[in-house]
Amino acid sequence: MKVTKQGHACLIFEEQGKKLVLDPGSYSEPQSNLSDVVAIVITHMHDDHCFIEQIDRILKTNPEAMIYCPPDAAEKLANYKTTTVYHGDHISEGPFTVEFFGDLHAEIHRSYPLIQNRGVLINDKLYYPGDSFTLPDRPVEMLAVPTSAPWLKIGEVMDFVDAIDHKQSMPTHNALLSDFGHNLNNGRVKAITEGKGGTFTYLLNGESIEI
Repeated sequence: MKVTKQGHACLIFEEQGKKLVLDPGSYSEPQSNLSDVVAIVITHMHDDHCFIEQIDRILKTNPEAMIYCPPDAAEKLANYKTTTVYHGDHISEGPFTVEFFGDLHAEIHRSYPLIQNRGVLINDKLYYPGDSFTLPDRPVEMLAVPTSAPWLKIGEVMDFVDAIDHKQSMPTHNALLSDFGHNLNNGRVKAITEGKGGTFTYLLNGESIEI
C-alpha cells in the first residue's frame, strides 16, 4: 500500500489502482484532479481535517466516492451523502478496510467544547489517532503520529508512541511547525520508535512510502 503525505494531516492511500483520502483539510495541498478515489475518511469536523472546498475538489472528479465521518462532522457536511462511524465500526471500500477507534477529540482548553473524533486503522497496517491519543488495540505496522497542535505537548506524544507496539512511525499533523520545530519533535518520536527496534520516516509534502 502506497501512502502519500499531502500537507498537515492529509494522507492519500493507494492500493490496486484505487485511492482513499484521509482528512483533506484547509492546511493541506489542494486535492484537485484526483482520480479513482473510492472513499474520503474524516477523523473529525475541524477545518484542518474536514474542509468543504477540498471535499468539493475530490468529488468533482470522483462523484461516487463515499464519505465516512463522526456524526457532528456529518452535520457539518449535511449537503453531502455521508456515513457516520463509531468506535468499533469496520468499513470496506474497494481494496481498503478501515476500523475506527475512540470517541472524543483531545481537550484543547476547558473553554472549548469537546467534539467527536475517530482514530483510524487502514488495511490493518497504518494507525492514525486523529486529534487524540486514543490507542489501537493491537500492534501496527505504521504509526502516523501527530507532532504539533494546540491540544498536545511533546511529552504526551512520546508517551503515546511508546505505548503502541509498532514497526515504523511517521510524523503528521505538523503544518504549524518551523524547520526547527520539525527537527525537535521528529527527533523525540524517532528516538522512541528506534528504541523499540523500529524505523522512523519523515515525509515532506508530496512524498510517499510503501507499507
